[in-house]
Amino acid sequence: MIQAKTKVAKKHKESPSELIDKFRKDCAIRGMTPESITRYISTIKIFCKFLDKKKIGLMDTDREILREFVEYLRFERKVSVKTLDNYFTEISSFYEFLVFERLINSNPVIDVRKRYLRRYKSSNGIEQHTHKLISIEDMSRLINSVVDVRDKAIVTLLAKTGIRRRELIALDIEDINWVDQSILLKPTAKRTNRTVFFDAEAAFLLKKWLRIREGRNKKGLNALFLNAEGDRLERTGVSHIIVEAAKRMDLHDSNSNRLEDHFSPHCCRHWFTTHLRRAGMPREFIQELRGDARREAIDIYDHIDLKELKESYLAHIPQLGI
Repeated sequence: MIQAKTKVAKKHKESPSELIDKFRKDCAIRGMTPESITRYISTIKIFCKFLDKKKIGLMDTDREILREFVEYLRFERKVSVKTLDNYFTEISSFYEFLVFERLINSNPVIDVRKRYLRRYKSSNGIEQHTHKLISIEDMSRLINSVVDVRDKAIVTLLAKTGIRRRELIALDIEDINWVDQSILLKPTAKRTNRTVFFDAEAAFLLKKWLRIREGRNKKGLNALFLNAEGDRLERTGVSHIIVEAAKRMDLHDSNSNRLEDHFSPHCCRHWFTTHLRRAGMPREFIQELRGDARREAIDIYDHIDLKELKESYLAHIPQLGI
């Protein structure tokens, strides 16, 4: 039986590039970060090139074409399973936009994702083991191997707080509350709770970095972390710091295609989550520190006291001998 193509809900005149531009504006209106929008658009363009080779239009995409795209990504481009999942999240978002615009009647991606792609979070909202996980001892070795004070503070802060890379580079000096040993993160679409805590080890390195930073801040910026030119540190700079340190400790293999052989900034968030859980921290406290959305109705009304959260954090966060 020949499968029906995605049904077109109304006649459209826009070209694929025009639809992508409209989708870009839609993403911005929905509050997505510029980095996320760039990533989504890049994926849609990769998918469009695949469709062009097949001489298939965006509106003619069906289950069979999407299954072929999975096969192409997995066996020809040899992308990781996590990258594959990201691609289909982004493509699905685009087709949901087309449904919203009444250009198609249904999203053809949903069934394909359900059948062929793994899920990366368990029912309790905590990540499964997809990224490289290192031991507490290896994290200690990694951090203590870093000579530059700024870089050492960055790796430590990522590991001790579990914040995302973009949250780290957005930090300003005034976001740090030294009395409470807390940080107020900038609001983002993905984060709920914006308050995270740091311990004495992280505080020691942050204060050490701030003393050095005074002599490097020629432009008078508020950014907590500066690059060599005195500007706010960027995403690529953070990745370089983490990856190069991990390479020196044989914790990162650039030649491998396996996700579990790579150590990236996100692995610090994975490390934070896993070792707090192993130390016995309550699940809802970990979710609060990670900024995860509450998943159950009862959670929405369960207010977590910040004092209790901080005490639990200090009791469970691993010590690294810094």
